[in-house]
Order: sequence, then structure tokens, then C-alpha cells
Amino acid sequence: MSVEAQRHDVRDPVGGRTVPAWRRAARIGMERIDGWFDAAYGTGANPLRQLGALGWFFYWIVVASGVYVYIFYDSGVTQAYESIEYMTNVQWYAAGIMRSLHRYASDALVAVMLTHLVREFLYDKYRGVRWFGWFTGVAIIWFVYASGITGYWVVWDKLAQYVAVQTSELLDALGLFGEPIARNFLHDTTLSGRFFTLLVFIHIAVPLILLFLLWLHTQRLAHARVNPPRALALGTLAMLLVVSLAHPATSQGPANLAQVPAVVGLDWFYLALYPLFDRIPLPGVWALLGGMTLLLALTPWLPRRREREAARVDLANCNGCTRCFLDCPYSAITMAPRTDGRPFEQQALVDPSLCIACGICAGACPTATPYRRRSEMVAGIELPAQPVADIREQAVARCAALTGDTRILVIGCEFGPDTARVLGPGVASLTLPCVGALPPPFIDFLLARGHADGVLLTGCRPGACQARLGIQWTEQRIAGRRDPGLRGRVPRERLATCWSGAGGSDALAAEIAAFRTRLEALGRMPRGAGLRKAEATDA
Repeated sequence: MSVEAQRHDVRDPVGGRTVPAWRRAARIGMERIDGWFDAAYGTGANPLRQLGALGWFFYWIVVASGVYVYIFYDSGVTQAYESIEYMTNVQWYAAGIMRSLHRYASDALVAVMLTHLVREFLYDKYRGVRWFGWFTGVAIIWFVYASGITGYWVVWDKLAQYVAVQTSELLDALGLFGEPIARNFLHDTTLSGRFFTLLVFIHIAVPLILLFLLWLHTQRLAHARVNPPRALALGTLAMLLVVSLAHPATSQGPANLAQVPAVVGLDWFYLALYPLFDRIPLPGVWALLGGMTLLLALTPWLPRRREREAARVDLANCNGCTRCFLDCPYSAITMAPRTDGRPFEQQALVDPSLCIACGICAGACPTATPYRRRSEMVAGIELPAQPVADIREQAVARCAALTGDTRILVIGCEFGPDTARVLGPGVASLTLPCVGALPPPFIDFLLARGHADGVLLTGCRPGACQARLGIQWTEQRIAGRRDPGLRGRVPRERLATCWSGAGGSDALAAEIAAFRTRLEALGRMPRGAGLRKAEATDA
């Protein structure tokens, strides 16, 4: 196969789904930003790769600090402000710091939440069967803002008065209440301690509902990260403490319903839309909020895309080993009692509504070995769009077309670097839905059979795998820390990896050049090295 013939194959992803140019450009832009943060923090502690875990971390800081602040809070009309002032000015070393932590962790929660939303959109991790995470995320946005806004009410300073009046007028515009809520803020005498007790109850109840939504948000993710790395967590907490000491949260003077606050300092993380309430009719504000919410909620289906067929189980080859179940990034596989009478306890079941067709399950299947000779090559679980037999056929065909003394097969994913830009004499490529879809025995097969002198695996950047765990599982399989592990007989010097992402074609080209130099020093891979033992084991 010529280089020009390969170019069409490589950039036509498996199953006919293509990546639009603008989305690929957005992905490359995000990867560049990730690279800057990697350089500053290291890949493992890059906050952009830990946004979900950081959101959980900030939530727990808000809860812990809120509990402490509540101990000293008095819900009376005048006592509310006085108790907050006591914490800020008298017990500043404890309650004051906790109040500031409560405030800044809440702001940080909004920041990571919105950044997480933008990042998932640009990386295209919200459409198809992943709609659930996005959809529940939209609900989380509403409850985070509801929790933060009610938190400003309980301080009962001038800002709280402004927020209370504006919010109550906005709620009254819905016409759902028997009497206007705003009437409670006509005069100080119309308020009572019971109102603040109710407000505190709401401020506590909303975060509890939010906790349930956060739990629900991660239910379709296997191995979900809810705790950031220790170094990042400690560094973030230290940063919040420094900010709390250097610029403690303070009140803006006691509320006075007889006067309209002339100037208030807004928290732009939570109150950015409030200046619009005086400039847009309130029904228009609700139309704007409703329209934004509806647009966000429907984004996974705008536009609708064709999805690949979900992974399929072949019971004749499934031995119930649970490897696919353990490796699936989206909990799409469950284990159930056998239904075919074979002498195994379990069988794998695939839920098509959860499967993203990444193929990681096929990469984990022990029956997905290219050495099979005594039966048709069908794995216990595989993708209908690219069964393992086709992977073997395509890999062998690509290698057979190679010329030169050093032959390299580059195996990557559709979201990784554009391998068409690095093809040339002695270099061929094979594109999979995810590099984790490659069963490790294929590397053994290609080298032992002498089809290639070296195999190079490439794909997304670390921490940004489109299938979440493809790179992680692949590296663990190569190192022998995860089944199926790459066998020790495989010469590791003939295997290379390059996780450079969609914008990493130049880095891939450089890695291929360096890899070629190392292989030239080793010479050609002798055909049949370790082959008899491999075939005797895997046939």
C-alpha cells in the first residue's frame, strides 16, 4: 500500500465518524494550554486535569467551614449581622478564617465548575451516550448558584439587602406565590427571626441536594476521581488560607431597609447577572436564564451525530474473566450468570446506552490474541465496526507495504496526532478508536513474526484521553501491572510511546526519527523470534 493510499485510511476514523476541523482546532488549543500548565505544575498535579476532583475538594471545604461558621451564627434580624461581625473581628483567628475559606472556596467551586464545562465541550466529551454527565452538570450549576446566593442573604449586610430585594422581585415575576416575597423587605419591622431561620434551612438543604447531584453526576464513570492528588490538594488549601489571611471576607455595613444601598461590592462569581436586573424587564431575565439553561441541556444533541455500534459479546469465546468489566471507563459492562450452559460462572453483558465504543474492553480480552490458528479469530468482546480479526489483517497489510531496512508501525487513536503527516518510507500507521483497544499480544505478534522492526503507540495527551483511561490502561499493560500484560519476551527497546495529542504531529515525527535511530542500531527484527513458544501458548 502506498503512502498516498494510506492517507485516506488513516484519517477516516473507524466506523465512519469524522472529527470536524473546528473541533480538532479547539482540542489542539486546549492541549496547548494543558501543556503550559503541565510545565508549571507537572502532569500529575495539573489543576486543569483535576477539575472534577477539585470541585469535590472545594465542596467539602465549603461544607466544613460552613458547619464551623454555623456554630457561631445567630438567626435573629439584628443578631445575624452582629454574629457575623463577631466572627470576623473578634474570633478572626478561627471563625474569621473559616468565613473567608467558606467564601473563597465557594468562588473557586464556581471557577472550576465553569472551566470544567468549557473543557468538556472543547474536548467533545459530552455527546452521544455521555449526555448524562453533561445533563446532570446543568442541574448542578443551578444548585451551586442557589446555594451561593442564599449564602449572601444570611450575612444581612448591605450586599445581602441588595441581593435579597433583587432576588425576591425576580421570583415574584414568576407569579407562583400567593403574596409577593418582596413585601417582606419593605421595612425592618416586616422581617422576623423566623425568616432567617427558614433562610438558613434553605442554605443547608440546597447543598445537601447538590451532594446528591454530584454523586449522580459520576455514576456512569468507572474509577471516577473525586480526590485531587495530595500535593495539589495541600497546595490549593494553602493558597486559600493565604488569601483568607491577606484579604479576609468582610461585611459591607448592616442592612437598612429604610435606605436603598447606593454602592455595593459584588461577588462576580455568583452575582454577575444582578446588574442586568435593573436594565432588563424581569420576565426577560427569566427568558434569558431559561433559554441559556435549555441550550446547555440540549447541547449534547446539537447537532445529533451518528454513533458507533456498541461493543458486542461473543459467548462462545467469553470465559467470564471480568477483565472487560474492570477496564470499562463508563461502567457499560456488567457480569451476569451464564445463559449458554458453558462451564463458567459468569458472562459479560454490554449496556449499549452506556458504551462509547472505545474498544478498551477488546484490548482487555484474553481471547483477543492474533496467534489463534485452531479457530476463527473472534474475541469474547469486540467492536462490530473493527473486530480484532480486522485489526490483525490491517496491521499485517500495512506492514507488508513497508520498504527499507527499518520498518515502523505507528498505532494511534483518532483523537491523537495526525499520523498522515508522518507517513513515509519505512513508516505505516493504523488508527483505532482508542489506543487502549489494542490487545498487548498484537505487539508481540507484529515483532515476533517479523512484520515490523518496531511498534510506536501514540494518542491523546496524558490526562486528556478521549476515553478517559485508554492511555493509563495501555501503560499499565505494557509494564505488566495490568492484565493482559505485555509478555516479558517482547523486546522493550523495539516499543515506543508518544502521547502528544491532536496537535502533536511534530512531536510524533521527532519521536519516530529518534526511534528509527535506535532501531537501526539494533538491526532488523529476526522473523520468528520467540514465535514457536507464542504459538504454542496462544493457539
